[in-house]
Amino acid sequence: MHLNVLMLKQDDPRKCSAAKLVKFNLAKPVIRTTSRTLVLNPFSKKILLKSDRKLVHSVTGIDCSWNLAVPAFKKPFTGVARKLPPLLAGNPINYSKLNKLTTVEALAGAVYILGESELTHTLLQKFKWGPTFFALNENLLGEYSKAKSESEILEISHEYGLTDAQFM
Repeated sequence: MHLNVLMLKQDDPRKCSAAKLVKFNLAKPVIRTTSRTLVLNPFSKKILLKSDRKLVHSVTGIDCSWNLAVPAFKKPFTGVARKLPPLLAGNPINYSKLNKLTTVEALAGAVYILGESELTHTLLQKFKWGPTFFALNENLLGEYSKAKSESEILEISHEYGLTDAQFM
């Protein structure tokens, strides 16, 4: 599974998880998305399912500031847009906040759901707080990766008490 990051350079570059992934050759920086990539978009109408794996060759994370996310994602991106099911952030800035993920957390969650658990761990190892993200979401990710439909995803998130008006 190839990973890409489209960096909009809206945050402190020293704290940018996408830049660190590029530095360690775990993701490729891109200037535009392609039709055969899964674009992680928190405002997409469709939820990521493991079955989406057959539609794409890569996953692209859009690296932007959460404060500027709404205008950043209004721009249409080429590719297969999907939002992640509810997950808890493990990063120190948004610790335990629902869906306030860094780019690496979003990519790690996505590749786990798509069946690439080993890659998830490789990505998260590069960050002190990476194991925290996995520990907070391990059971959820396991269940999400087995879900066959969006309704199953919603059931799982409700069982864990995770609700978000934006998510629904």
